[in-house]
Amino acid sequence: MQWRGLVKQMSHEGLGDVMQKEKLRVYSGFDPTASSMHVGNLMPVMALRRAQLEGHHPIVLVGGATGMIGDPSGKSSERNLLDMETLQKNVDGLSKQFARFIDFSDATLVNNYDWFKEISFLEFLREVGKHFSVNAMIARDSVKTRLEEREHGISYTEFSYMLIQAYDFWHLYKEHGCKLQLGGSEQWGNIASGIDLIRRLGGGEAYGMTLPLLLDASGKKFGKSEAGAVWLDPDRTSPYDFYQYFLRTDDRDVIRVLRYLTTLDRATIDDLEERHAKAPQKRDAARELARVMTTMVHGEEEAKRAEASARALFDPSAAGELPPGTPTFAYAADTLEAGWSLVDALVESGLQASKGAARRAINGGGIYVNGERVSDENRTLTPADAPDGDIRLRHGKKNYMVLQRA
Repeated sequence: MQWRGLVKQMSHEGLGDVMQKEKLRVYSGFDPTASSMHVGNLMPVMALRRAQLEGHHPIVLVGGATGMIGDPSGKSSERNLLDMETLQKNVDGLSKQFARFIDFSDATLVNNYDWFKEISFLEFLREVGKHFSVNAMIARDSVKTRLEEREHGISYTEFSYMLIQAYDFWHLYKEHGCKLQLGGSEQWGNIASGIDLIRRLGGGEAYGMTLPLLLDASGKKFGKSEAGAVWLDPDRTSPYDFYQYFLRTDDRDVIRVLRYLTTLDRATIDDLEERHAKAPQKRDAARELARVMTTMVHGEEEAKRAEASARALFDPSAAGELPPGTPTFAYAADTLEAGWSLVDALVESGLQASKGAARRAINGGGIYVNGERVSDENRTLTPADAPDGDIRLRHGKKNYMVLQRA
């Protein structure tokens, strides 16, 4: 994990030695704010998977209780509180997705609502609240940031989240023998509070480790597309769009993301890094990243279908169906016989707003016909461009139009 750059903070310098000597029970928590995980959630999920591959026992906590509160960590404003029906739907959705990454024949799935529903408010204040200093809680970055924002501030509801997550760690330590919590770097304060509560209530040794935030080269959260979050649910982000998202990974990010999110071994990633450095235009590393991630999340058949669709979008001779939702424009059968001006085709199909814009795009090197860049604004489309009746037009990397013979 250190080679992959995945260790941000550790509670103990000797944690690596402990994990080599002992088979630990390791947990990470996921609040059910949606019915599906998104790409950003894969950092802690894959950390649990790596732990399992090394012989440790993962505990996946779905926060039915904490999801009712909302974690202020990394948030500039308070989340909307979800009703019980929505929360349960989200819990069910997440629980199914975890099985794609974790082998639950040797792992545990828990919901913190199962133990919090039995605890009264007064009991919690007496047994847990007395161990927390408000001074220390206010000093946590996640709370301090919100207190400094006059517009939003922080409610008592969110302020209590730290106590609840700390109690989760204590409960899992006591009932399941869990000694290690993993989480994103914004979770460090909550994890440290759990370690401290375990020490105060049970006198035992517990550990914490945080992972770096998954950011792209520009500093934005990785896993966000123009349409919003990149979801693991195929009904929210299609396997093809999922594949394309990773295929378009910035050259500056692709090797790091391979280390972060895949289980490819060091030799394989080193080889991809060397090939990428020598010939980044071939996109070998990005193609492998897209293939591996789509296979892991959606299965091998969907990954193959996405690859075939991507080829079909660029090359009319390539086997495979066009991606779902690909924009198309029908043209008359005799349109190509006399030669169809590319400029006119771009405008009539809607890929360009005007003839002037079309010419500028061509002269700027941004227009492709069947995967080949066009530099001549007087180019015409002929039957030779449509061996199967279709012509693939592209503007830049993301804007497509398929001309189809009527």
